[in-house]
Amino acid sequence: MKDPNNPCLFCNTRKSGFTLQNELAYASYDTYPVSKHHCLIIPKRHIKDFFELTDKELLACNDLIKKVKDEIKKKDPNINGFNLGTNIGKASGQSILHCHFHLIPRRLGDVENPQGGVRSVIPNKQHYKRKK
Repeated sequence: MKDPNNPCLFCNTRKSGFTLQNELAYASYDTYPVSKHHCLIIPKRHIKDFFELTDKELLACNDLIKKVKDEIKKKDPNINGFNLGTNIGKASGQSILHCHFHLIPRRLGDVENPQGGVRSVIPNKQHYKRKK
């Protein structure tokens, strides 16, 4: 199996491809999508994770997240929501050690019970009862 970190897959936009970009970041559709139109937003500078982003890079990523969201909604009006997240470190599931955000479109009924959303990274914590 080829190692996507040697050389870094996300440092080469020709290999990873892109749909939109700005000076500091680019967006690429995920090659292993969780749902149709799952997109990655990736800073161009090779950094390990979210906590190494400069304020300018964070704003550039945020700008692309919003633009990509609009692009995806135009492609598929059946999208009812999104999950947005980033994995930080191997313990969280980060497999490509170059900062990136996942923008995952969601549709009503795509899972039986979506309660908890990103909390499902630890399955027994996804569903919860609110305290009264």
